Amino acid sequence: MPNKQSAITERTKPFRLVKYFTFTSLVLVFLGTLMLSMFNTHWARALLRQKSEAYSQLLVENLNHQVFIQFILPVAVRYGQIELRREEQAERMDKVVRSTLHSFQVEMVNIYDRAGTIAYSFDAARVGVTDAGGRELAAALAGETTIRLVQQGNWLRIFLGIPEESRLVTFAPLRAERPLSTLSGPVLGAVEITQDISDDYRAIFDFQVSVIYTSTGVMGLLLLILIFIVRRGEHLIEQRNQERLRLKEELSRAAHLASLGEMIAAVSHEIRNPLGIIRSSAELLKKKLAGTPRDTAIADIIVEEATRLNGIITDFLNYARPAAPHLTPCRVETVIEKAIVNLSPEFESRDSVIERRFDPSLPTLQADADMLYQAFLNLLINALQAMPSGGKVEVDVRLENAAVQISIQDQGEGFSEEVMAKIWDPFFTTKERGTGLGLGIVRKVIEAHEGEIHIENSPAGGARALIRLPVKAPEINNPQSAS
Repeated sequence: MPNKQSAITERTKPFRLVKYFTFTSLVLVFLGTLMLSMFNTHWARALLRQKSEAYSQLLVENLNHQVFIQFILPVAVRYGQIELRREEQAERMDKVVRSTLHSFQVEMVNIYDRAGTIAYSFDAARVGVTDAGGRELAAALAGETTIRLVQQGNWLRIFLGIPEESRLVTFAPLRAERPLSTLSGPVLGAVEITQDISDDYRAIFDFQVSVIYTSTGVMGLLLLILIFIVRRGEHLIEQRNQERLRLKEELSRAAHLASLGEMIAAVSHEIRNPLGIIRSSAELLKKKLAGTPRDTAIADIIVEEATRLNGIITDFLNYARPAAPHLTPCRVETVIEKAIVNLSPEFESRDSVIERRFDPSLPTLQADADMLYQAFLNLLINALQAMPSGGKVEVDVRLENAAVQISIQDQGEGFSEEVMAKIWDPFFTTKERGTGLGLGIVRKVIEAHEGEIHIENSPAGGARALIRLPVKAPEINNPQSAS
């Protein structure tokens, strides 16, 4: 029995220790919350005053601008001088001031002339009163802005931050405006603005009370929240580590592809020169053998294969160093129709048809017709090759959201997930012959025109290429200057 009791005691000791530390922590956090709430309240009052003063300064500058633009200048031009004793001038001033401040919590506005006399006021009885602003008015007439907080109530309410009334009184110079520079001209008078901010101080006090009331309940949930945050943080850290590794792999792959592209471009240039010599020599040999009993089949093979190899090198160069488009007025439907016409014999030989739908409202684009022709030709050839047993290719061109939308859809088998994941990779191809750069070149052409291209499997079967070309002309950067 004593051993069992001892075991129970040993098991409950950690739990009691946890409860002790938990209770102590809650008490300390609660007291800290009270102190923090008092500090935050003090800081909020200071911030409120700071923001109110900045707001008041902006309000005065806006009023100064509106009074000068909508009252002083028009009245000076029309009447030759400003005399607010005139009823029409006083009404115009009142309209300007009230329309400027109608949506702001402004309790009183007084405008003083250079002699310190109130020339305009929300309270008409104060018009004509002199020396009502004291030192602040004198400072404003000297070009200095002063802002003071006026609070009323007993000392306890003021200490707790809930005075009966709180007003912010601002004295600022009324200046003329110079061209290209606001509020920098001579002082024409002074402006006094009184703002009632009592509600703001009461809101801060109510917030302090609500913080105290809710602190006890919050402490009970704090531990669970902390545990949740820690677990969530660990999960996020793990995700970010995985994301960092993925981005590192992508950057490494991009750097590898960039260096590979530079190498391909350099090697292609070196190969093209002797290849051109081989081709021209074979063509010359073919001409010399023409009309003789000797067979020209070998020369024909050399020319044909040299031409094919030159096309492959051209694909490499177009992918590694794409040319900037030469922008001219271009009709997309005309370019596509040209590609369709040139491929018509190939479609007929493969027992395939093309169905096109062109929106009659298509605009003229600023684009490189030759580059777009090559891109559309590649897409149509891909669609044709995706249907070895024949089928239909649908081409739809329409205007949507300030862009020309082109859809090219075939009736082939579509792409598997594995192929779709690699479809934009350079040198990846599912064909027996080809460089695997066709789609990459197409995407570079479309992106050079600030367009977008997406390849997807159509719900109706087959693959679909979706191209978007903006109607506005793209901004072309000179690749020579960029390098």
